[in-house]
Amino acid sequence: MHSTFTFRAAAVLGFLAVALGAFGAHALKDTLASHGTSAIWETAALYHLVHAGVLLAIAVHRPGPTWAARLFLAGVVIFSGSLYVLAVTNIRWLGAITPLGGLCLLGGWLALALHRPTADPR
Repeated sequence: MHSTFTFRAAAVLGFLAVALGAFGAHALKDTLASHGTSAIWETAALYHLVHAGVLLAIAVHRPGPTWAARLFLAGVVIFSGSLYVLAVTNIRWLGAITPLGGLCLLGGWLALALHRPTADPR
C-alpha cells in the first residue's frame, strides 16, 4: 500500500469519523434512541477515529507496515461500518459481521507489532 494512498485514506477516515460522530449525536439522535443503539454508534465512531489516527501514523512511517495498514483499513470499514448500519437499521444479524472487522483490527495491531522497521537513512 503506497504511503500517499495510506495518508489520504487516513485523512478521509478521520474526516468521516468526526462527521459520522456528529451526525449520530445530532441528526440521528432520535432514531438511535428509539432503537436503543446510541452506544453502538458511539463505539463505531470511537474505533473509527482511533484507527484513522493509527493509519495516519503508519502513513508517515517509511517504509510503512503495509499489512498493518491494509488490515486497519479493512477493519474500520467492516467493524465500524457494520455497527453504523446496525445502529441505524436495528438489523441485528449485522452483529455477526462485526467480529470479522474486529479480527482485522487485531490483525493490524499484530502486524504492527511484528513489523521490522528499517534503519532511517537520515
